[in-house]
Amino acid sequence: MSAQEPVFEFPIHFDEGGDGQHQRTRRLHEQLRAAILDGRLAAGASLPSTRQAAAGLGIARNTVIAAYDLLIAEGYVLPRPGAKAVVAELAMRMHTRTQSQADAGADARLNPQWRQPAGLASSSRLLPPRNFRLGVPDHRHFPHAIWRRLMAQSLRAWSKTAFGYPPSEGIPVLREAIAKHVAFARAVACTAEDIVVTSGAQQAFDLLARLLVTPGETVVAVEEPGYPPVRAAFAAAGAKLLSVAVDDEGLCVERLPPGVRVISVTPSHQSPTGVALSLRRRAALLDYAREHDAVIIEDDYDGEFRYGGRPLDALQMLDREARVFYVGTFSKSLFPSLRKGFVVVPAWAREAFIAVKHIADSHCDTITQSVLAAFIRDGHLARHVRRMRPVYAARREALLAGLRTELAPWLEPIPSEAGLHLAARIRDPKQASRIIAKARQHVPGAQSIAEYAAATPEQPALVFGYGVIDEDAIAPALRQLREALEAG
Repeated sequence: MSAQEPVFEFPIHFDEGGDGQHQRTRRLHEQLRAAILDGRLAAGASLPSTRQAAAGLGIARNTVIAAYDLLIAEGYVLPRPGAKAVVAELAMRMHTRTQSQADAGADARLNPQWRQPAGLASSSRLLPPRNFRLGVPDHRHFPHAIWRRLMAQSLRAWSKTAFGYPPSEGIPVLREAIAKHVAFARAVACTAEDIVVTSGAQQAFDLLARLLVTPGETVVAVEEPGYPPVRAAFAAAGAKLLSVAVDDEGLCVERLPPGVRVISVTPSHQSPTGVALSLRRRAALLDYAREHDAVIIEDDYDGEFRYGGRPLDALQMLDREARVFYVGTFSKSLFPSLRKGFVVVPAWAREAFIAVKHIADSHCDTITQSVLAAFIRDGHLARHVRRMRPVYAARREALLAGLRTELAPWLEPIPSEAGLHLAARIRDPKQASRIIAKARQHVPGAQSIAEYAAATPEQPALVFGYGVIDEDAIAPALRQLREALEAG
């Protein structure tokens, strides 16, 4: 081995001018011990042999042997007969790293917004495969074979093209497919030129916050309760947030004060209550935006799944003054890890929005854009949505039936005609903590509406997702919850 070839993934330094063997042993020992303590040498990692290390560092082998012996004696390294020594697992190191991570939340070097990034609904709880978690569609009914075939076709086509950077706004064939899809499925008036592809709806919110907020000045109205990542994106951009109550007609538009410049709403299926913004409120919201020179962000995250009559027109379709940014996603209709969303951007903001997208994320990956474009263009998305609608509808009916019978003494369903979740008010707020605790135990994945609120809700409620829970598993779970509540 060359004396210049590194044997560790970090530099080992010796004093210039030539140390004696004792000093070199001490310095090697100290640097290896420091690397073990701070995790650069991970537990279980094999150390180079003494011969390897000596040759790579250009020092005597006896120096390396002596340094290794010290590490072994101190418990940092474990010897193995006939094999290389390995780094030991150290409680001290784990404690040091955990403490460092705990302290990081208050570090003044961080943006104040992220020193204690609270308020985001948790999705990290361990849940059984069939559960009541919100926002997750069922993978078992997805046309995996078709997606694999389209993926193979896209890879073959990609392999024959020169490397390059695709447009920040998305490849033309996907934007064309999205424009036709939302025009057909949601009556959204747009062309391919109006579409900007994003890495999911969450990136869309982040980009819109960057585009529309002047830090410390712009007042942004958000629903209360509402989708926490939207609130977080605008807060991080420096907006002055205004929480506006939601009732059975959606956002209480009459409570919007003068001076609001951006209004974020989920009009088709309010997140998380599930109510639809009434036609009266839609008209009032558009009137407010015109009178106060405000813009509206319309988040239509799962509006494709409807179970009642004809859906109310999208705000974007009713808008005559180009004040609505329409945000869509494929996370609910297809699958979350696809990470593809889009924004229908008014013409006056298009170039600026594309510039913000380019700075934040030069472009979405070309291959999955191509696959998604073909999936939409060939009619597979429309067919998949049609197939899944009755599946989800049956689960929704089973959930409603259980809420109206098994849990009627405690819960009152909130009217909802769309999406993959519904909510139920807790009839007696004094029992809310007990009911929520029992629900988490017996209907895993269900959430308190408080997880979506900036303040303690006046009317506590539970939210149930039915994207991945089997129809025949819903009634038994609700029955168990009833029995637990009856038992006290």
